[in-house]
Amino acid sequence: MPLTVGFDLDMTLIDPRPGMAAVMDAVAAESGYPLDGAHFAANLGPPLDMIYRDFGVVEEDIPGLIARFRELYPEVVIPATVALPGAAQALAAVRELGGTTIVVTGKYRANAALHLAALDWEVDHLFGELWSTGKAEALKAHGAAVYVGDHVGDVRGAKAAGAVAVAVVSGPCDAEELAAEGADVVLADLTEFPGWLRANVDRLSAGAGRSAPR
Repeated sequence: MPLTVGFDLDMTLIDPRPGMAAVMDAVAAESGYPLDGAHFAANLGPPLDMIYRDFGVVEEDIPGLIARFRELYPEVVIPATVALPGAAQALAAVRELGGTTIVVTGKYRANAALHLAALDWEVDHLFGELWSTGKAEALKAHGAAVYVGDHVGDVRGAKAAGAVAVAVVSGPCDAEELAAEGADVVLADLTEFPGWLRANVDRLSAGAGRSAPR
């Protein structure tokens, strides 16, 4: 069976934290809500509506603040974002093995696409505004054998899709949290991913999934 590997975006492939903090602080200044950009950027993962609720934004104001965040995003976040170590090589490793790459992220799809274009990364499929187990349908639709992410929500999405959950310790969740959530593999960062993938490609392509060695 053809190999399909899914990746999360924020803090898995890219580090957008400085720009994300700046945009959230700008929305705070405009709206008067006590939004904390530094806290937000240090805990990337959940979608904006959940973040705003946690900051005490009333429900009727959430759509407008989401729209404003998305409006400010391209000019502030895209140029300030950098690729995480090993990200380009991880994507390339899948292609070198004849596989398909998909990005499944909680981020607004249009802005996710801008990040991929800015870094000159080509992926086969891109899905946005999906979080935690909500990522499973996109992963299952493309037969993903592996899903790589940095958050316990990503582990839940992989498990719900029946994919091998590969976690990287580059985001807000540490190795213990990720393992406790059920990650099949925990890597320090994506520089370790190509070697792991090459060592397991035969089992993964055969549909062995969770029997792939760690």
